[in-house]
Amino acid sequence: MAALRAALAASLAVARARPPPLACRPPPARCSALAGAMEPAPRWLAGLRFDNRALRALPVETPPPGPEGAPSAPRPVPGACFSRARPEPLRRPRVVALSEPALALLGLGAPPAAAAAREAREAEAALFFSGNALLPGAEPAAHCYCGHQFGQFAGQLGDGAAMYLGEVCTEAGERWELQLKGAGPTPFSRQADGRKVLRSSIREFLCSEAMFHLGIPTTRAGACVTSQSTVVRDIFYDGNPRPEPCAVVLRLAPTFLRFGSFEIFKPRDEHTGRAGPSVGRDDIRLQMLDYVISTFYPEIQATHPGDPVQRHAAFFREVTRRTARLVAEWQCVGFCHGVLNTDNMSIVGLTIDYGPFGFLDRYDPDHVCNASDTAGRYAYSKQPEVCKWNLQKLAEALDPALPLELAEAILAEEFDAEFSRHYLQKMRRKLGLMQTEQEGDGALVAQLLETMHLTGADVTNSFYLLSSLPAAPEPPDLDEFLAALTAQCASLEELRLAFRPQMDPRQLSMMLMLAQSNPQLLALIGTRASLARELERVEQQSRLEQLSEAELHVRNRSTWAAWLGDYRARLEKDREASSDAAAWQAERVRIMRANNPKYVLRNYIAQGAIEAAESGDFSEVRRVLKLLETPYGGEVEAAEPEEASEAAEPRGAADRRRSYSSKPPLWAAELCVT
Repeated sequence: MAALRAALAASLAVARARPPPLACRPPPARCSALAGAMEPAPRWLAGLRFDNRALRALPVETPPPGPEGAPSAPRPVPGACFSRARPEPLRRPRVVALSEPALALLGLGAPPAAAAAREAREAEAALFFSGNALLPGAEPAAHCYCGHQFGQFAGQLGDGAAMYLGEVCTEAGERWELQLKGAGPTPFSRQADGRKVLRSSIREFLCSEAMFHLGIPTTRAGACVTSQSTVVRDIFYDGNPRPEPCAVVLRLAPTFLRFGSFEIFKPRDEHTGRAGPSVGRDDIRLQMLDYVISTFYPEIQATHPGDPVQRHAAFFREVTRRTARLVAEWQCVGFCHGVLNTDNMSIVGLTIDYGPFGFLDRYDPDHVCNASDTAGRYAYSKQPEVCKWNLQKLAEALDPALPLELAEAILAEEFDAEFSRHYLQKMRRKLGLMQTEQEGDGALVAQLLETMHLTGADVTNSFYLLSSLPAAPEPPDLDEFLAALTAQCASLEELRLAFRPQMDPRQLSMMLMLAQSNPQLLALIGTRASLARELERVEQQSRLEQLSEAELHVRNRSTWAAWLGDYRARLEKDREASSDAAAWQAERVRIMRANNPKYVLRNYIAQGAIEAAESGDFSEVRRVLKLLETPYGGEVEAAEPEEASEAAEPRGAADRRRSYSSKPPLWAAELCVT
């Protein structure tokens, strides 16, 4: 016992030491004393070399002693950035899928050809990536952070369903933090169980990898593991809970630190009365800033070695720019995050925490992908403004290490300009405008989006089709092209479904009376925005009832033809700036095909993979994962089956024959993600 106590004390002393320079340390000789009893020795994963700098650089809390084997009780964690934790074993874990490109970042080679060797590899992945066994050198811990959720400060949040395993150093000189999401309770689980279920884990796993292959900064997902353990979940919060299988996702990133990591120092909030657990600990704030800048922004550390205020200003400026570029990338591909709280904003400019996300199908700037977001705070069109608001909260959290006035000046100077620059630059590439930049390009893009909105056009397919537009100087016959474009517009049936009223007529009448008699109360209960949206639905539904399918088709065709006239004139200016028209045309198509994906993770595609996996068939998850590795088209297109398996598409023969690049089926509009 004395030896164990001595080993524990030594481990904690190392955890609190300052980090060395950027080079990785040698692998530890054995697991931390906190890892517990002897664990199975890895074979495939034996070469992973841990060097857990975050736990050495930042304060770590050791949980108070409790019953043997019992998880740490939820509690405030003051004066620490991490708290030691331990994954809870799952019953009979099994690999759903592995992302080979993500695992290759860790130096893990391609799967062997022999079936027996592949099975052994998956068995090892199931054991260690479920949390049932710890890799040598892993030191599981949960990160403490706070956050503004839906605009209100929520106080301490933290990793309630995720665990830091450690940081793996690779032969390429890279450092990757490994994290298990869904591995069991931590001190930050509050009243929850720390588990994630199969459906949400598949969505996170697939979307993490899809975003990377789209070229959007993101955390990565190396593995998705399911099990025979279950938890009870009320999916739609409608009083009908059911047991669901537990699952774990292995996530990778340079770091999972976020804006909310710096909000643990926030004083008591005047609106919610909550405060961060480490109020007044300016020493830890400086410690965290030193760690983040020296580790993830070394060029800033080198440029401002002796001036901390200028160093912190340069850091905030770069975070602002990265965030602006990130949300511009989201807007250009039609990605909706769904829960843009400050605790879901990466300090290094990555997309993190894939909860209720979605990609736009029909273009709708007011689309809300999270059914819990009844006020529409995180609607697609509001994402840039919300990210800027979150940066304001980060600025407040850095004060006084970075004076608030200076941070606000940086935010005002940088965010809008960087967002607009990057957004327009990306949109020019999506439209194949490579030779010149014209003042009217922004207006051309805005008119395109308005055309998509008016016609209910499919975002992904419409952009992809534009690369096929005839661009010859003589007037071409556009009938065939217009027919293809209008086929991507919403049908009358789709529009009637999309604008179907959500409120009972009696409820709507009551809300309108309240708006007249007591508008202050209506604003207080937060239903003014939902009432406005409902009135718009009623008005749209009335207009649609007066419209025939033929009239809608003529209107859509005319709307697109008008914009295409302007677009072709703009393309002609670009062509004239090139000395070789044929080379210009080939390059235009190449650039457009490289910036307009053919495949994105639509909700109906994810749902098909989830339903197959819940029935025990993981082949659809793996097929979709492979397809998403080449979202711009390529050799993998041959793997896109015209005849998907029955388990993958259980909603009918027509949907089973549906291509992954098709417009979604009608039932997809009914999918609800919360």
